[in-house]
This record gives sequence, C-alpha cells and structure tokens, in this order.
Amino acid sequence: MPDAALIAVILAIVIALFFDYVNGFHDAANSIATVVTTRVLTPGQAVVWAAVFNFLAAFVFGTAVAKTIGSGLIDTRQVDATVILAGLLGAIAWDLYTWYVGLPTSSSHALIGGYAGAAIVKAGFDVLIVEGWTRTLLFIVLAPLIGLALGAAFMLIIYWVFRHRTPAQVDHVFRRGQLLSAAAYSLGHGTNDAQKTMGIIAGALFTSGSPGLRELVVDPQGHLFIPLWIVLMAHAAIALGTMSGGWRIVHTMGAKITRLKPVGGFAAELAGALTLFGLAQQGIPVSTTHTITGAIVGVGLMRRLTAVRWSVAGRIVWAWLLTIPASGIVAAVVYGVIRAFSGLG
Repeated sequence: MPDAALIAVILAIVIALFFDYVNGFHDAANSIATVVTTRVLTPGQAVVWAAVFNFLAAFVFGTAVAKTIGSGLIDTRQVDATVILAGLLGAIAWDLYTWYVGLPTSSSHALIGGYAGAAIVKAGFDVLIVEGWTRTLLFIVLAPLIGLALGAAFMLIIYWVFRHRTPAQVDHVFRRGQLLSAAAYSLGHGTNDAQKTMGIIAGALFTSGSPGLRELVVDPQGHLFIPLWIVLMAHAAIALGTMSGGWRIVHTMGAKITRLKPVGGFAAELAGALTLFGLAQQGIPVSTTHTITGAIVGVGLMRRLTAVRWSVAGRIVWAWLLTIPASGIVAAVVYGVIRAFSGLG
C-alpha cells in the first residue's frame, strides 16, 4: 500500500473516533436534556449516567446499523479511505457549527451526507446504493413521527393510570422513573450512534487496498464484519464525548421546545428509547436527535397545542433538512482539496 494511502486510512480511523467523540458531546443533550431540565439529576450526574449507558450498549445490541453504514449506502468497490476521511471532516464541520449555534441537528445524517458528498465527487451518483438510501431517507421522516406518536400515547396512558393521584404523588413516582427512562434512552443513543462510527472504521479498512487490513473486517464468507475491538473503541469514544456535555443544545431540547415535568420526561425518553431499539435491530441508521425531539413534541401536544413552541420546532426542522446537503457539500470540497494537494483519490 502506498504511504499516502496508508496515512489516509490511519487518519480516517482517528478522525472517525474524534467524530464519535464530537457526536457524544453534540448529542449528549438527547440523552440528558429532559432529566436535567426536570431537575431529577444535576448536569454532572446526568452526563455520567448517560455516558455509562452509552458504553454498556456495546454489550447489549448487535452491529446491524454498522453494517448498513459500512457497506449498505455506498458501493465500497468505488471508494477509498480518502473519501471516508473527507466525509468525516464534512460531518464534523457541520456538527461543530450547529453545536455552536445551539441547534439539535443529526450527527448521523451529517455523517452519511458527508460520506455521500465525497463519494459522489470521486465516482458519480452511481456510487450510491439506492435501496439503502431509500430506507434511510424514509426514516428521516418516520423516526420523529414514531417518537411523537409513542410520546403522546405514553402520556395518555399515564394520565389515565394516575388520574386519581395528586400532582405531587405523580411527580414523586416519575422523578425515580426518569432514571430508568434516561438510562434506556442512553442505551438506544449509544447503540445507534456508536454503530455508525464502527461502520465508517470498518469501511476504511475494507477499502484500504491492503489485504492484511481488509481481512480484519471480512468474515469467512467475504462479507463486512465488525470485530469487538472496533465496537469497544466506538462506544468508549461516544461515552467520553457524552461526559463532555453539550449545554447549549440541552437548553433548546429541554426547555425551548416545551416545558417538561418528570412525567413528561419519562414518556419522551421511553418513547425515544423504544423507537431506537426497534430500528437498530433492523439496521436502520436513524437520528437520535430527530427521534427524541419528536417524542418531546408528542408529550407537549398532550398538554395543549400551545405548549409546543412551534417557531423553535420549525427552526430545528429547517436545520434537519439542510444537514445532509450541507455536510455533503463541505465534504465534497474537502475531498477536492485533499485530492489536489496529496495526489490521492
């Protein structure tokens, strides 16, 4: 393998882990916003709680999402580690910008947008695997709607079950219950988002051009496979990122969309967790941000329509729509620069 190509593989793996770390602190708000806003845990306690369950997800779920990211969206025969490197840099740039302005956009969609943008510049639109993109784009819409529906349904069930209890009694029950729902959501966040980084690392090794590196991520049948050492690295990186927190987005998620009490936080987190668990088993890479935001809106709707600040929700939706094309454009530019100055690509 040429030295420049080997450097590209190493950089892609290092930056993938950095992206995972950025994902953790960018999306920490998804895991902890409700439990912090309802004052069940302090911010410090909440990030540790979330980080622990982000890491434990490594031992609970499989790697179906990682395989989709690694080989289900882009034809790996037509790309190389330089494409993956450029895609990661495009995703990180968009993540850092939206973190700075406090927008809860999707790190997942930034990643796939960046990957696609760089791949298209190298190999044209034929490099995209239509079936994989069809499912992914469909669930950009469906994931938050599923979260919304479940959040609203759980609130209705809770209202009925606890209809004879006083507000103080309900608050007491769900302040404790939110510890469990926050843990469940952090498991879902960890498995869904860490798996995306696993897929990128495996993809970098698979497309490296080195038989020795390729063998690390290929099973006896010749299919992409995710070894345990990649699983553990990805989960450790996202857990460390979560412990760093993302306080700007915590405020948007936990207070600006709708005001939450412990009962609402419990319903939103449980709705988000169940959505992520189900879709992860199907290998569908969805946005944890979209999912929990939909669940929070669903909880707010069960109070009254005016409980949701629609101007804030609309601003978030616009950011969602821009994420894939914006990160793709940045990655395409980065790929062009790398190719011009290194001779790779």
